[in-house]
Amino acid sequence: MSKKIVVITGSPRKSGNSFAMTEAFIKAAEEKGHSVVRFDAAMKNVGGCHACETCFKTGKACSFDDDFNTIAPDIMDADAVIFTMPVYWYSIPAQIKGVIDKLFSFCVAGKDIAGKECGLIACCEEDDLSVLDGVRLPIERSAALLKWRMVGEVLVPGVLNAGDIKKTDGCKQAAGLADKI
Repeated sequence: MSKKIVVITGSPRKSGNSFAMTEAFIKAAEEKGHSVVRFDAAMKNVGGCHACETCFKTGKACSFDDDFNTIAPDIMDADAVIFTMPVYWYSIPAQIKGVIDKLFSFCVAGKDIAGKECGLIACCEEDDLSVLDGVRLPIERSAALLKWRMVGEVLVPGVLNAGDIKKTDGCKQAAGLADKI
């Protein structure tokens, strides 16, 4: 069964390791017949949530008109949402954090977006897998709050320089995540 997948990336480095895994996932998902919408948060203008709680009052997800409003309808229509990112200073990169924070708009407006599948593709410089907890735990908790089902996580430590991912099976794991959607 073909599904609508939204992939939200958090790296500004187009030739980076998380982008390579993202591309492997998208290719595999499309080969399975899924439709994929990709939103590169680092190349967009997405500010943080202002907690004004006027979400969807203007007809858009966020009253502060930024690029989140271009992806919000796709998130609403998606069967699955996949987050991809590197770890920045033991946490979620700012480039994608605004998008994640603005998921709050669906809750404030009472939009039922429950039942989606969710996945995470992430990498970090250090070899210690626990470094990825700063990304993994917030995504898992966000999925639980939104009543999304985590279908898989690809967590690859020990990659820093562009191309380091080729020394791992990270792209193969990312492609394999498409099998779980």
